Amino acid sequence: MKITIIGTGYVGLVTGACLAELGNEVFCLDVDQRKIDILNNGGIPIHEPGLADVVARNRAAGRIVFSTDVAASVAHGDIQFIAVGTPPDEDGSADLQYVLAAARNIGKHMTGFKVIVDKSTVPVGTADKVKGAIQGELNQRVSDVKFSVVSNPEFLKEGAAVEDFMRPDRIVIGCDDSADGSTARAQMKALYMPFNRNHERIHWMDVRSAEFTKYAANAMLATRISFMNELANLADHVGVDIEAVRHGIGSDPRIGHSFLYAGCGYGGSCFPKDVQALERTAQEYGQQLMILNSVEAVNEKQKQVLGNKIFKRFGKDLAGKHFAVWGLAFKPNTDDMRAASSRVLLSELLRAGATVAVHDPVAMEEAKRVLELDFADAPQLLKNIRYADNPMDALDKADALAIVTEWKAFRSPNFDQVKSRLKNPVIFDGRNLFEPSVMSGLNIEYHGIGRSVLTRA
Repeated sequence: MKITIIGTGYVGLVTGACLAELGNEVFCLDVDQRKIDILNNGGIPIHEPGLADVVARNRAAGRIVFSTDVAASVAHGDIQFIAVGTPPDEDGSADLQYVLAAARNIGKHMTGFKVIVDKSTVPVGTADKVKGAIQGELNQRVSDVKFSVVSNPEFLKEGAAVEDFMRPDRIVIGCDDSADGSTARAQMKALYMPFNRNHERIHWMDVRSAEFTKYAANAMLATRISFMNELANLADHVGVDIEAVRHGIGSDPRIGHSFLYAGCGYGGSCFPKDVQALERTAQEYGQQLMILNSVEAVNEKQKQVLGNKIFKRFGKDLAGKHFAVWGLAFKPNTDDMRAASSRVLLSELLRAGATVAVHDPVAMEEAKRVLELDFADAPQLLKNIRYADNPMDALDKADALAIVTEWKAFRSPNFDQVKSRLKNPVIFDGRNLFEPSVMSGLNIEYHGIGRSVLTRA
């Protein structure tokens, strides 16, 4: 099938590469010439495990091309995926300007029936706006070309996106019940047929329900994380091991084990943005999502937990103190720094007078970029950050180690080396990678999240 992907960001590039891997002819469009140049020169503008190999293989086979030519992109694809960014607006709502611009471009150039697929995460009612934008362009051209707008939200995890796309647990597609909608349904069914050989994975529904499903899924996952973080904070005060609690409640099949890990807050491009957008949608309809309001508030407060533990141990004035930080990206297997907890911690440490040495396996360059923005009001503080080539080098002469991202490379370090390089054997573990009992046996002062079990007589 001939597919056009509009937008070569995280969702668009993964979607285009994986659909090409299935044998489709894919045209990837982006208005950012820099991105297209990187892709045409064999590079990848994002870090995603396995993606570079898929792109390279399909470029060599001629099944995927990258271009800034809008007219050519519309002419190519019978199915047009809109996978552009929907950043949060000032009021927290999703900014649809790029989605609607893509829709208008399709309307300007289309000459035959098209299926337009909203792949970007968009609020309920966006398909109607996309339809109106396309129809407005057709009306100006006095054209009666037919089309159908479909919702097909993505459920990709950064760091495992290729695997998620190629082995989906569900495929959500929203179509209307018109004649054009039936044609669109048939084309989408044919496109996703390779995924249904073992069993049917497509969940068909109306367009608005499909749009809502994406937000509901991310809101549920964010809620589970904030719920456990709030319990972990209480566990620190009452002498409870939150990991034991996680195993205890996770064994209940009604609850399960996923997304119950206590830590120093969630970040990334999805959960923070989608929770805010869903809250904004509720406000537009005169409703209040009280649980989600709390989920967001708990998460913002949770990003300060590591800093508060450090302040409690070393005092509010950190002048003359030096800290090692392992992990900068919001999660492992990505270089994404959006809403990362590390940004909050680094701001607290540096503004309190400390110096830091940091290491992340892939996010160092992206961190340099975003931290320049974070410290635009105090650029002199950036000189107090040292970027270490490996985790152990970051430890030299540090008063303590803070772990912010749960990279696998951090899970089993040589603790003798850790102790010898640190000025003090103190670890603040924002992801609960280590066992308190093991740390005690190694004479390491250990501060986890919800793991400060009190000794009782």
